Amino acid sequence: MTALRSGGYVIVMRHASSPRETPDKQTANPDNVKLERQLDAAGRAGATAMGQALADLKVPVGEVLTSPTYRAMETVRLAKLPNPQPRDELGDGGQSMQGASDTQAAWLRSAVSKVPKGANTIIVTHMPNIARAFPEWGAVADGEAVVLQPDGKGGATVVGRITIDEWRRLR
Repeated sequence: MTALRSGGYVIVMRHASSPRETPDKQTANPDNVKLERQLDAAGRAGATAMGQALADLKVPVGEVLTSPTYRAMETVRLAKLPNPQPRDELGDGGQSMQGASDTQAAWLRSAVSKVPKGANTIIVTHMPNIARAFPEWGAVADGEAVVLQPDGKGGATVVGRITIDEWRRLR
């Protein structure tokens, strides 16, 4: 956490917990007009706790890049991350839980190699995108964050992993 307070890291996060099924009109959040997957109670609580931990710990957040899917945007909104920028490259292309493309993987690998100045970049995406870009990471749980230190030369080193539940304890 001390290092994150100085900025210069990239945090790649899998969206918070969501059921595998899409909601119907009766169970969908009022703003979920496309009836996409949305966060469950654990996901909403985890995203909120993560955002509160970042604020309480005074971790500076700069650029926030997110999948345009409802569940990823809901994660960002509940965490109160500033100025999210939806990027199609981080999305699931409407193919929930399907594999990401080589182009998406290359884009994500490039994005994590950029050194943020004075703050940390947060990227919210999906397991297939993470697995395609970084197969060496293995499984990344719902809401888990992988913290990377970009080297400024096109690479980045994993310096830690934080599960969604650990944010509550870090506060």
